[in-house]
Amino acid sequence: MLDLTWLLIAVPLASSAVLLLAGRRADSWGHWLGVAASGSAFVVGLLALIQMLGLDAEERSHAVHLFSWIPGAELNLDAGLLVDPLSLTFVMLVTFVGTLIHVYSVAYMEHDPNRRIFFAYLNLFVAAMLLLVLADSYLLLFVGWEGVGLASYLLIGFWNFKPEYATAAKKAFVVNRIGDIGLILAMGLMFAYLGGVDFETVFANVDGVSTATLTAIGLTLLLAACGKSAQFPLQSWLGDAMAGPTPVSALIHAATMVTAGVYLLVRSAPILEGAPSAQTAIAAVGAFTLILGALIGMAKDDIKKALAASTMSQIGYMMLAAGLGPIGYAFAIFHLVTHGFFKAGMFLGAGSVMHGMGDQVDMRRFGALRTAMVTTWVTFGLGWLAILGIPPFSGFWSKDKIIEAAFVGEGAQPWILGGAALIGAGLTAFYMSRLFFMTFHGKARWTDGQHPHESPALMTVPMIILAVGSAFLGLFLAVGDRFSHWLEPVTGHAEHHEPVLPVPVLMAATLILVALGVWVAWRKYGAADVPEEAPAASLATIAARNDMFQDSVNRAVFERPGTHLTRTLVYADAAVVDGAVNGGGEAWSKTGEVARRLQTGQVRSYAATMLVGLVIVILVVVQGGL
Repeated sequence: MLDLTWLLIAVPLASSAVLLLAGRRADSWGHWLGVAASGSAFVVGLLALIQMLGLDAEERSHAVHLFSWIPGAELNLDAGLLVDPLSLTFVMLVTFVGTLIHVYSVAYMEHDPNRRIFFAYLNLFVAAMLLLVLADSYLLLFVGWEGVGLASYLLIGFWNFKPEYATAAKKAFVVNRIGDIGLILAMGLMFAYLGGVDFETVFANVDGVSTATLTAIGLTLLLAACGKSAQFPLQSWLGDAMAGPTPVSALIHAATMVTAGVYLLVRSAPILEGAPSAQTAIAAVGAFTLILGALIGMAKDDIKKALAASTMSQIGYMMLAAGLGPIGYAFAIFHLVTHGFFKAGMFLGAGSVMHGMGDQVDMRRFGALRTAMVTTWVTFGLGWLAILGIPPFSGFWSKDKIIEAAFVGEGAQPWILGGAALIGAGLTAFYMSRLFFMTFHGKARWTDGQHPHESPALMTVPMIILAVGSAFLGLFLAVGDRFSHWLEPVTGHAEHHEPVLPVPVLMAATLILVALGVWVAWRKYGAADVPEEAPAASLATIAARNDMFQDSVNRAVFERPGTHLTRTLVYADAAVVDGAVNGGGEAWSKTGEVARRLQTGQVRSYAATMLVGLVIVILVVVQGGL
């Protein structure tokens, strides 16, 4: 089965092509073809996982040759797949969660006339994401990287008849292209100094290059990861990306695409091991973004944008762990997997709330929905407990491990990184509890004409399955360090290091901060009346509501100077380049104009001219003879 893993990419890609080319004749069954394609990919991945589990740890890496891709003299590259524990982990996450979201979308998009096209785009995304994580080279990974960028653009702007949705899609596309520059530069450095862009060549030659070169590669990879995973300073697109249908938010912007940056960094572990400065930068970016996302989430009243800020913050935890080196790689992927379940479940829960509330997204118009939408309340509640890190739910086993790892080290670094991780846990408890209580508890604040109701089974069943994963998956993977041992063939064995504070103290401190965050949120948004209109806010709250003015900063620092630069270049082109060319042409034109006047066409004028010339010649000769 490992040799047939190319089917993981081929099946959803073929389904996408059929749905796009079949036209309206496929409207009645196209969505089920999309579901079947994603489900088939899950079956193939599951069979490959079972086969790999039967192998010894040192044998859990299988190369699948596809075809000769770039048969060049200096760059000779084949297209191939690398099936190992890391890639298979992503395969299972993408196909399992993706299939559930496909099923959910059948009901959610039931009345959309372009549902067939929506499923074509979903399948395209699944195929591109699987290519990204299965590729055996950075260049083939880049093909999948661009594929998910295209699919993301198409899905975010799916309802592009609304100008603001089309703008959100373009914004996501442009910001991600900035990150792409980082990956392109990284591949250029790899080819120049490491002799290739395939994983085998690159990782085999890292010991032969300088730390400065590896640091440069590591930082450019970080730039790429920041764009795809919405980390500072390229995080501004994620909140606007909620313009797409809610299943898009669950699939792309919670469970899969935004985690691609974390995959890229963990896959590049051999490079980062030789670049400690780049590792520090990765951890710092993650620590800063996890706080930034939490602060933004605290001020959002739009349920989807609050969850988007939460995604940004949680991926910050993963980036922090990836920057900690061998002790953090497995924990980064562990939290990525658990987060994929509970965040996708909560996004689908948000979609269920919108379905029952006439597409309302303002949490100030919710309240008391637990009585009208019991299944949504329970499943969302399990995801809420998981992201808070309440034992024994999934987030407790993954996020707390990152907090402990952040406190490992010497000097000020563990206190800074660990402190940020610890504070982030308290902030997460507050803003996620705020979201939960404003939506499902307190008094009903529904507008006239709204009649909340539970969603159909095609929507609730995927939510229930994800809720079960949110509750128990973390415990299952944590027992006996099962998940860390599974990833060891890729991430290596990590020696145990004691944090600067005892583990029981860290666990107690984390739970106290979480409890405090929940209590404050309950007092303000559960027990007390929630104003239906946002009250006057402080400057800090206004900043958080406006994403810390990131768009304004981007306009001031990049957009406006760029606009002025392009206008200056256009003026210089017109005045200097075009001026020189046009001026030269005009000079020759005037010369021709003068010469034209000498050509009158009158014989008498020509004879007179010849006579004058003859006289001049005679005078010159006579003068010379004297």
